[in-house]
Amino acid sequence: MNRWLVKTDPDTYAFSDLAREGTTRWEGVKNALARRHLGAMKSGDRVLVYETGSLKAVVGEAVVAKGAYPEPGSKDAKAVVVDLRAGRRFAAPVTLAAARVDPVLAKCPLVTFGRLSVMPLSTAEWKGLGGSGS
Repeated sequence: MNRWLVKTDPDTYAFSDLAREGTTRWEGVKNALARRHLGAMKSGDRVLVYETGSLKAVVGEAVVAKGAYPEPGSKDAKAVVVDLRAGRRFAAPVTLAAARVDPVLAKCPLVTFGRLSVMPLSTAEWKGLGGSGS
């Protein structure tokens, strides 16, 4: 099982939308590296959801309900999507500011490669950003 972090703009699609819907298709990823990461996601992988905007924090967990598949209706042959199922919302979001000063997260892509919208996480990074379990 792999661990990932995805970013979303809460004005467009917030974690609360995912929680309300239960499951959603994660689509619209354009960056080549982010697409490669999205394409590596498998059913059962764990995902942290980070909201950009004014909050800038990891706000909850999700799980990959359906691994990567071609984006329906896209003319771009490289476009892929996954289906995410909502997990728990964090009682206390983990802010980017807190991540930046945590030595465990110093090399985390969230800190070092801030513009990337889909990224892998190590077990230590997962736990440092609030992920549950092992």
